[in-house]
Amino acid sequence: MKRKTTLWLALILLSIMPVFAQQPTAKIHGHNQDPVGASMANSSVKLSKDGAAKEVKYTFTADANGDYKGEEIIAGSYYVTLLNSEGKEVDQFPDVKFAPGADVAQDFDLGRPEYISKLSPEQRKAAEELRKKNSETMKENSQIKNLNATLKQARDDNKAKNYAEAETLMKEATVAKPAASVLWLELGTAQAGQKKNDDALVSLNKALELEAASKKPSIEIQGAASNTLGEVYANLNKLPESVAAYDAAAKFDPKGAAMYYTNSAIILDRTGHVDETVAAAEKAIAADPTRAISYYLKGKALVGKSSIDPKSQKLIAPPGCVEAYQKYLDLAPTGPMAGEVKSILAEMSSQVKTSYKAPAKAVKK
Repeated sequence: MKRKTTLWLALILLSIMPVFAQQPTAKIHGHNQDPVGASMANSSVKLSKDGAAKEVKYTFTADANGDYKGEEIIAGSYYVTLLNSEGKEVDQFPDVKFAPGADVAQDFDLGRPEYISKLSPEQRKAAEELRKKNSETMKENSQIKNLNATLKQARDDNKAKNYAEAETLMKEATVAKPAASVLWLELGTAQAGQKKNDDALVSLNKALELEAASKKPSIEIQGAASNTLGEVYANLNKLPESVAAYDAAAKFDPKGAAMYYTNSAIILDRTGHVDETVAAAEKAIAADPTRAISYYLKGKALVGKSSIDPKSQKLIAPPGCVEAYQKYLDLAPTGPMAGEVKSILAEMSSQVKTSYKAPAKAVKK
């Protein structure tokens, strides 16, 4: 009898258990923004049963974008209150209903007319000024983003020698933002690539003028602009101006000095200015003793000053020539000019020395 009674009670309990099952809860999500439309990062939203937000039941914190969400909210009506990042109550929606299973969307837009109308005249004026400033900032940021994409494309075009395409892009960009020196630099580079030398002079000097007037001049832009000016002046057969431009590039950007002086030496070598080539090459060597090309340029310039021994009919190299060529071989034993250098040294009856060792041949088994 006791066993039957126990079984009967168990069946009764099982039959009434669903009555006590937990009811589905609700969720909430939304976005918080201030009177000027900026996201309210680290703000918070509280759900309470009273307007003073003292009987707080739930608190949800917004992320850096002003977005928040929460769940496990017992169904019912709540006051939904917004607090700024300093914990001050700034807005509220009363009697927000949460049905079981619902996901309530509740945004806080402090720029809505109903909210603005509650502000004092001074607060409304300040909010409007901030809104205008924020709008201008967003517009400028959007423009900068677009210009950065255009600049990247122009750089790729210049690298691929698509100079005309790069020039078209940068002409439009300099009109949109004429105070950006980097845009004038890229425009000048494109024009120099097309041998539009006069146009390139204007663009590159504009880049330098803007940098000179800047509070924090970019040594990279100044160096690159001066370097390209050196090329442009050489195209115009203005050699003193070309040398001065390369010297200026090295002064602006010391870490790139070896490259700038080497470029100067190449231009001088092409135009047959022996002593000037040697001087530029020596500056390049002083800036970076590990660049093989600088030693080659020095040796090549000096070899032009060689004389011929009347007895042996062999070349007599001027001081420093053999040493420069030998240093080139030490640094670039398999370099593109290695064969030429070895041949010249052989004509001078100099023993060709090199630290380069050919890889050992595999032993056949």
